[in-house]
Amino acid sequence: MAHLALKSRMRMRCHGLFSFLTLLCLSRPLSIQAWSITPKSRPVLQFYNSETRTKQPLTKDPAKDTITMYTCGPTVYDAAHLGNFRAFLTYDVMKRVLQYFGYKVEHVCNLTDVDDKIIKKANAMNAKDAKEITVMYEQRFLRDLDRLNIVRATHYPRATEHIPEMMQLITNLQQNGLAYETKDGSWYFRTRAQPKYGQRLVQNQVDDDDTTVINNSDDDNNTDKEHPADFCLWKAFKEGVDRDDLAWSSTTISRGRPGWHLECSAMSRKFFPRTLDFHGGGHDLKFPHHENEIAQSEGAFPDTLPFCNCWFHNGFVTISEQDTKMSKSLGNFLTLESACPTPLQVRAYRYLVVTSQYRQDLKFTTESMQASTKALKRMDKVWSALQSYCEPEVGITDYRDVDGRVQAQWENFETAIADDLSMPRATACLFALIKLAEQELKSSGDTDMDETKKHLLQSIALVMRKMDQVLGVFYTVPEDDSASDADDQSARHDNNTIPERVQNLVEQRKEAKKNKDYALADQLRQEILECGFVVQDGAQGVTVMPVEA
Repeated sequence: MAHLALKSRMRMRCHGLFSFLTLLCLSRPLSIQAWSITPKSRPVLQFYNSETRTKQPLTKDPAKDTITMYTCGPTVYDAAHLGNFRAFLTYDVMKRVLQYFGYKVEHVCNLTDVDDKIIKKANAMNAKDAKEITVMYEQRFLRDLDRLNIVRATHYPRATEHIPEMMQLITNLQQNGLAYETKDGSWYFRTRAQPKYGQRLVQNQVDDDDTTVINNSDDDNNTDKEHPADFCLWKAFKEGVDRDDLAWSSTTISRGRPGWHLECSAMSRKFFPRTLDFHGGGHDLKFPHHENEIAQSEGAFPDTLPFCNCWFHNGFVTISEQDTKMSKSLGNFLTLESACPTPLQVRAYRYLVVTSQYRQDLKFTTESMQASTKALKRMDKVWSALQSYCEPEVGITDYRDVDGRVQAQWENFETAIADDLSMPRATACLFALIKLAEQELKSSGDTDMDETKKHLLQSIALVMRKMDQVLGVFYTVPEDDSASDADDQSARHDNNTIPERVQNLVEQRKEAKKNKDYALADQLRQEILECGFVVQDGAQGVTVMPVEA
């Protein structure tokens, strides 16, 4: 079982409005009795299924069943952007909700480390091994997950570590009459052999005259395909274009590399040989990627139908007055580092995403981030004032001990999150408690508080912590201090080893960040990378190192 196990050098630091005592309160666990308190009647979980276009209840028993979840991960040729992280934050909320209601979740998030873009990047940088590129961006991706307080997946399999499974899947499809080889040694899926191909998540109809689905994937224009809609399972090696370190062969399959869609089918099958409970991704993955996954997986393993019980898809992050989708292909993307340079802004982006309706597009604007920051500051202030009421020794050990006004908001919160992650409604419940706490704290002033008010604030502190199990917004953003560690001093290079052009680009980037021109800063980072160097911002300043390091 391949999974990513990268050494973490992340160290926690206090930032923003949190005092030491507040952080102590956040890190101190509630008593076993307090954590086990739940409302007397709990709602049935239901999630919107993109395939049926309806909400469907989750009928599994949390005491017996483990939820299986597969989500499409990044292609590690560049830094993930804010639009990408909207998807990962959506998966995070779903997983947290499942765990909140007592389910164990086994989550697989793949890492695509063989792809046209990776080959192009590695060739442009004259990398001896493509892993020089992919591992660097894997590490950055995982670091950003931690900064956003995203619960790590159970497994992060790399595509290159599951090539035998991909070849076997092609063999299964060929034996079932669903795959064929072209003259150059490539393999394609025979779409017309599946009558409902392209109609499970979207409404595409494929016939002999159809030209609307020719642009099915990242295929080349192979004229040997039986039908324009047939998609690539395996790309034959092309001299002068492909790389030796990203090419494989077997006794039945010619030298080449897997198609993008094949990778996910093979890796999900490796970890989950039975029907998946959940499969997620952005709206743009419905077709062709997820439709092709369904075709491959159900075609290769007809004994395991359906491939997945519930498909969930999140909306895009849009940017600019025209509400354009944030995308690398459009060149309008922002990385977490460039758009959220401070810990409070990182938390604000998490808050912005997790409190939104996940299936709708989300506008990323200066105003939306300012509103999120303002909301967080208000929450932090109340939480800091409540610190003495979240001690594990407080006397709330049963749901009946919780103040009635707090009980009502807690039950409403659970009803909201159980209803297809209705996070705007859930957030309203949290702020009802914050408003109540503000009123009580203001009226009490510095005088001794009576037992009734104390009990109310104890109840609010308990339930706010419960709510944050789902929201995940009360946390300290970790910083990557690896540059200051003794064993990493060799990674910091003096200017004598850095070309003058790179030094100039680094200075231009520093000035762009100073002027808050983060789009330009990202562009300059890319230019530095194309020169063979990577730049990292850390507590000790800017670190520049060659990619080969």
